Amino acid sequence: MMCPCGCGQRVELPLLQEASPRWNLQVDKLKRPTLHPSVWLRDGCRSHYFIRSGKVVWV
Repeated sequence: MMCPCGCGQRVELPLLQEASPRWNLQVDKLKRPTLHPSVWLRDGCRSHYFIRSGKVVWV
């Protein structure tokens, strides 16, 4: 996905059980994604956010 701040940085998050670190993705009945844990980009724009029910929640 692209960083939601608009900087244009591509964000790749491993979802496989074998990956470390990895993120959990849940999709509700309205097809809205929720990611856990938060996404924290340590390089570039340094954004830190959660995705909850399809919405970005900035930290």
